[in-house]
This record gives sequence, C-alpha cells and structure tokens, in this order.
Amino acid sequence: MDISRRDFFKVAGSTVIGAAAYSIAGGFGSALAQAPVVGSTQITNGIQSVGSKAKVYFTKHIDAAHLIKLYDLINEGIYGKVAIKLHTGEKNGPNIIPRDMAKAFWQHVPNSSIVETNTLYKGDRYTTEGHKETLKVNGWTFCPVDIMDEYGNVMLPVRGGRHFKEMSLGKNIVNYDAMVVLTHFKGHAMGGYGGSMKNIAIGCADAKIGKKMVHGVPLDKELDEAWDVVYKQDMLMETMAESAKATIDYFGKHIVFLNVMRRMSVDCDCAGTSAAEPTIPDIGILASTDILAIDQASVDLVYVSPHNKDLVERIESRHGLHQLAAMHDLKMGNDKYELISID
Repeated sequence: MDISRRDFFKVAGSTVIGAAAYSIAGGFGSALAQAPVVGSTQITNGIQSVGSKAKVYFTKHIDAAHLIKLYDLINEGIYGKVAIKLHTGEKNGPNIIPRDMAKAFWQHVPNSSIVETNTLYKGDRYTTEGHKETLKVNGWTFCPVDIMDEYGNVMLPVRGGRHFKEMSLGKNIVNYDAMVVLTHFKGHAMGGYGGSMKNIAIGCADAKIGKKMVHGVPLDKELDEAWDVVYKQDMLMETMAESAKATIDYFGKHIVFLNVMRRMSVDCDCAGTSAAEPTIPDIGILASTDILAIDQASVDLVYVSPHNKDLVERIESRHGLHQLAAMHDLKMGNDKYELISID
C-alpha cells in the first residue's frame, strides 16, 4: 500500500498532533489547550477520537538528563537483567547516539548491557571480531556490549504472523528479563525510516538466518548475491514488523521504547561516514511503552517539521509508512496517542 502524505494524515485522523500550531524551536502555540499529566503538559490537540490512546512522552531537549527523565516515566515493567538495544553504528559514523548520553543512561539502568547483532551486509560489523573492533573505535567501551548472535540463534514465535510463524533471533536474547529499545530515529535506505520497530526487527535478528529471513535472502546466499530477489517496499515493511513482533511478544510488558530524533540523515547509521548530512532540524526525544504509538508520533513530528523534504521523500519513496500499517495489522500497538511534553 502506497500512502501519500495527505492520505497518511487521513489515516492518522485525530492521532496527528496539533503540532501544526507548535514550533519545535519556539514552544507551544497559545491556542493549544494545556492539561497537566503526571506533572507534564499535554500537547495533543483537542480533537476527540473514539477508543483508547497510548501515552507518548516528549522533550525537545536532547541530553542525558531528559532521556533519563523520560525513561523514568515508562520503566515500571523493567526489572532483572536488562538489554539496552541500540545501534552502535559503523566505524566513525557521525550520527550515532552520543556516547556520553548513552553512558549516563546505562549507568541509570541497573544490571543492564547494550545488546547488538552482527550485520547481513559485509561491513565493519559483519563478523564478531570486526564488530568488537568497531565497538572500540566508536567508543562503546564503557559497559558490556553483548553481540547476541556471537554463539548462534534462537527461534521465537511470531504470533499472528502472515509471512512467518517464527523468527530467528540472536541466541542471547533469552538471557534477558527486559529490554529498553533506545533508538536513533533517522532515514533508512530500504525501510524509508528507522524507528523503534526497525531497531529490533533487524537489530535483534541474527545475521546468519534471521536477517536473511527478513530480507528474503536465500539461506545459501549472501546479500550481495541476492539483490534481485530481496524484499522491498511493502513486503519488507511487513517482514520487519513480524520480526519485531517476535521480540515484543517475548518480553511482553517488560519492553519500552525511546526515540532520539537528532541528526536525522536520510541514511541509517549502517552507512557510517558515507551517510548524507541531515537537512531536517533536530526535534527531541520520545518515550512510550507502545511501539506503534512512538513510531507513529515520530513520523508525525517529521511531517510537521520545517525542512523535512529530504526525509519525507526517503520515507515515501520506500513505502516506509507501511511499517505503521503492518504493525497495526499485527496488533502490535495503538496508532492513536497523546503526545505529552515534560518540558
């Protein structure tokens, strides 16, 4: 399904925030009603919609203190041994989440480790050895980093999946009680954009089997041998959603999501130093217990941001909005949300 920007807002309906009256740089429009919610300000517009809404918390301040403040609003279900899933990036990537911010966050989450998996493409993180060297180069040396597929894979069910009944993930994922999905929201060469869903859909799938399943690469071939058959557009969005569903079903209520909307190149952090320079301004950080709501809100904020042409073109040319439809069809979350500022 190819959804234009206009059709997207029709589908979103009242879930699209009143951000047309809101300036990221200039603060809230005086016309917006303000209601206190856990000591915060609700910036969703006043339009009434039927049914429940997920809560998505927001700050325009991109720093460790505000990241931690947001996390503390959503972390009720986080306990035990905690996986922090983030994209550690190719060598010297200019757009990765700042290490000082990630370090302060990791220090705030007890008994936690950063988790990653090796890549399907032949880059700096294609092998475990190369991946570990890249982690050192990029400064991910302040805490344990678990390459979850270093010792193999585990098959987890995809409940309600149309393309898959199970997905192959990094073996070590089952060693964790809870997961915090800490995502650098940005564009993506194949997915259109990379939000929380893409972070775990590709980032938790193991390199040898799971990533090939998601991309439609035959198990006996490498990615560079299979470009003529790899999934693209709608099919890829659906297989990514099903892969992500295996992870969220496994953790249940013990998984939360944070999207950091800074240095949003049209390219993923997989592109490393070749990533295009961002043309859209930084927006802020979002947090939610609902994966669909946080990615929906992040996309909505992109669409009402100034200088968004390049990122919107990347999203629409790759059918990236179908990620949201695929998650909705799988009942992975709620596309209706309240955006609540903590500023």
